[in-house]
Amino acid sequence: MAKIRTVSETKREFHVHHHRPINSIYRRFVEELMVEMHLFTVNVDFRYDPIFALGVVTSFDRFMQGYRPEEDKGSIFNAVCRSVAADPHQYRQNAQDVLASSQAISVSDLMDKVTNLTPESAGDNYFLQTLVNIHQNSNFKYSRLFAIGLYTILNTVDPDALKEEEKRNQVLAQLSGALNLSSEKLQKDLELYRNNLDKADQLLKVLDEAMEAERKKREKKAQAAISVDAPSETTPEVPADS
Repeated sequence: MAKIRTVSETKREFHVHHHRPINSIYRRFVEELMVEMHLFTVNVDFRYDPIFALGVVTSFDRFMQGYRPEEDKGSIFNAVCRSVAADPHQYRQNAQDVLASSQAISVSDLMDKVTNLTPESAGDNYFLQTLVNIHQNSNFKYSRLFAIGLYTILNTVDPDALKEEEKRNQVLAQLSGALNLSSEKLQKDLELYRNNLDKADQLLKVLDEAMEAERKKREKKAQAAISVDAPSETTPEVPADS
């Protein structure tokens, strides 16, 4: 029987791939994402799918907005994936592909399709094929990250449908039923996700304002230094009339 890695081992593996310290404001999010991915990937019932990958990618990209230095974000994402023995390039590519394929259908078409999820009804659509696989998996392991991936797809296909609470709940309930998921759990996870997005946007605004204030402060200080260093112009004395 293969040894199941521990959370501590996962965290150590992260630092093998990313060596720089993480900005304190973002550290908690990175650790929580890594631990969440760890707990699911070591579960015997977990099966990787592109919607889960989209949830991981979307969460990372949204909550890491404003991170400095910007060039460290790629290394951090790579380390998070590598820490759970996942391929970051596969996550990015699968997320991109499933999101692109979902745009070929409308929400109303999707609602019709989920009433009869079969390989024939899915055709060659990557997103629908993924839903069929989940529908047919009696041991499918639901996760919050899967919910975020699903929400990202719906928000891309028809953002207006998600703005109206009644319509949003109806769509989510129908999808939950087709995939044998708890509608209540799905909606609670997405409500928490939306609330966290609002908080993240507010924090980003505060950070932007603080950075702008610091920039202006530096400019003012530099301008003051230039004024002090500049040679003063003196007016030559005019000899008094005799």
